[in-house]
This record gives sequence, structure tokens and C-alpha cells, in this order.
Amino acid sequence: MKIVSPVVGELDVASDRIINFPAGMPGFENCQRFTLLHMESAAPRLFLLQSLDDLDVAFTVTTPDFLGLNYEFPLSDDEVNTLQLERSEDVSVLLIMRRNDEAANNEAPVSANLMAPLVLNTHARRGLQKVIGRVDTEVTLRAVA
Repeated sequence: MKIVSPVVGELDVASDRIINFPAGMPGFENCQRFTLLHMESAAPRLFLLQSLDDLDVAFTVTTPDFLGLNYEFPLSDDEVNTLQLERSEDVSVLLIMRRNDEAANNEAPVSANLMAPLVLNTHARRGLQKVIGRVDTEVTLRAVA
């Protein structure tokens, strides 16, 4: 599938690189097919989650460990079924990053959405956005060397 992303230009996306989000994401319910892109490097830290249904929709994402987070939360039976999840080693978690162009001196210019992580089944190439309604999620910070 050929696309022209406003962010990265023309791409050829193989069918095995498409991640299906059956319910879309809150506010982007019509965007159900995405591909995950990264810069050519040995260990990419930031990724672009590009919608294939609306090319104007793309999210910068990263893994929690890049931010020094140990991030744990439960998945419901419905979420496990939506992901078609059979093995825990097939789970990957990504956080949507947001640039704050109007950040004051004491605010970070970039923030991560910890209350709505993306959960992917890397084997079945399915995903969902887990909206966490309570703050009782366990988040552990560690210093990154």
C-alpha cells in the first residue's frame, strides 16, 4: 500500500506492517489502521504511529522504559479478546508524546500521556488505547543513565 504522509513523505507500507485498532482511538474512531515508523538507527527511541485511514493523523510515541518508567496495569477480558492476545510476551506498550509549545519555565516542553497508553499485540498486529480511569496504576520511576 502506497501512502503519502505529511510528516515523512511517500511510503510503501507492507500488509504485515499494518496494526489494526478495531475501535480506533478516542477522538479518532475512524482511524483503525496504523503503521509504526522510526528513523533508521540501531536503537530507535521515538516512533511515529501513522494512520493509514487519515494521513493527517500521526502520533509520536515511545516505550515507557525510555522514560524510565515501569508501567503496569490490568487488561480486562474484553481487551485481551480485542487484542487476540494469547501470550504475554506479545504485548508491547507505547505512550503518546505531546509537545507543549506554550510551556512555562517550570513545565516540561514534552509530556507523555500516562493515562491512555497504547497496548499492542505484536504478533497479531492489533492494538487498543487503554483509557485508565483511576490513578491507582503502578508507575515506578528510575534514573536513566
